Order: sequence, then structure tokens, then C-alpha cells
Amino acid sequence: MTTNKPPIVRMQKLHKHFGSLHVLNDIDLEITPGEVVVIIGASGSGKSTLIRCINGLEEFQSGLLEVDGNLLKPMGKSTKALQTIRTEVGMVFQQFNLFPHLSVIDNVTLAPIKVRGQRRDQAIETAKRLLARVGIADQANKYPSQLSGGQQQRVALARALAMEPRLMLFDEPTSALDPEMIGEVLDAMRELAKEGMTMVIVTHEMGFAREVADRVIFIHKGEIAEQGAPEQLFDAPQHERTQAFLARVLKH
Repeated sequence: MTTNKPPIVRMQKLHKHFGSLHVLNDIDLEITPGEVVVIIGASGSGKSTLIRCINGLEEFQSGLLEVDGNLLKPMGKSTKALQTIRTEVGMVFQQFNLFPHLSVIDNVTLAPIKVRGQRRDQAIETAKRLLARVGIADQANKYPSQLSGGQQQRVALARALAMEPRLMLFDEPTSALDPEMIGEVLDAMRELAKEGMTMVIVTHEMGFAREVADRVIFIHKGEIAEQGAPEQLFDAPQHERTQAFLARVLKH
């Protein structure tokens, strides 16, 4: 994808350690507005840590990280920038993290009312529109325990969208779902991609990655080993580590 707009995410020589473990090693990455980037790699390769750094859920030790013009400093020394980023970046996790004591509509409206100061009637109107957008308008008054896993994950997606984010992060959003529920969540994400939402997605769903990504990034042991358009990376990977990984995961 080509654009004249400045990157919405810019990483330069970013390093992240957990104790003696070097989790992210010299990461250089730019993501442009409207781009869908899918990150793949083995478990423990640093994929989730990378996107958690983008919205400040993980601190990094050195390097540069800029998100939508807000500069995050190493070791969490960026309180004001971090507050801004948290309101502009939505994230959907492996687990749904819904409030069990709140109805679906209250889960979706909570942050817009508390954080953005929206009027309740305005927030409810937006929530209803978003629940319809992800295909669960009829579940608005139910509680999370009354929903399937796929429905709960779509509530989590609507909740993130209610903050009107400029960037959406997805950390293996289907990994906790039963196989028959995966498709409904991926369908909602496909619609977002078609609408031009900037998205960074960590996933093991290779078919989905091939279909929706503008660019696929393969991470190996904390380093970007290879990246490119889906057809290039899946059909003609250049790096032997990428070849070995795809040969293993595409067999199943």
C-alpha cells in the first residue's frame, strides 16, 4: 500500500528485554494509515510483545516508538503520550475481558462515557450501531455469561471501536474460541479491513492472513526475519526460517 501520509506507527531500533531474555531485538517497522499488517511466527517469538509495546502495555528498554505523532519513551517515561495513545488505539485480546456484571450495551458504552465524556444517549446510539456492525445487535441487553465465545469477542471488538480508534490491534483474537466460532469473529474483522481501518493483527490463521493483509511480517526469536505482500511471503518465502515455519503450520 502506497500513501503520502506519515506513518501511524514508527519503530526504530526498538529493544525489549524480560530480564535476561531479549524479546524484541532491533525492530524497525513503519505502518501507514489504512494498512492491514498481519504478524506471524512461532509461540514465544515476540509477536504479542511487539503490539503490546505499541499501546504502552509493555515498556521497552531502548529505541524509538512513535504512535500517531505521540512519542513513547523507553522505560515508561511517557505518561502524557501514553494517555493519548490509549484513547486512539483500540485493542482486542485473546481473552474477552468483558465486565461480567454489566450488560453488553453497558460494556460497550462504559469507556466512551467515562473516558471521552460522551452523553449516555449518544454512547448508547453509537453502541447499538456498532453491535449491528459486528452482527450481534440482538444481544445488547444480555450479559456476557449468556453469550457464546464468538459473540463475546465481537462485543469486545464493538467496545474497542466505540472509542473511535485510529488504529486497531488484535492479539490472537480467535485463539480462545472453539473452531466453529472463529469464522464469525474473522468475518467482523474482514469488514473492518474493507472499510479501511488501520489494523495490526497477531494471528495463527494463515488463510485469513493471506486474504486480508496488505503486508505480512514473520518474526523469529524477536527479530523481523522477513516481510512482504501475502502472495510473496506465503508462496515464495526467501528466508529459510520463514520456509520452515510455513512448512510446519500449513501442513495442518
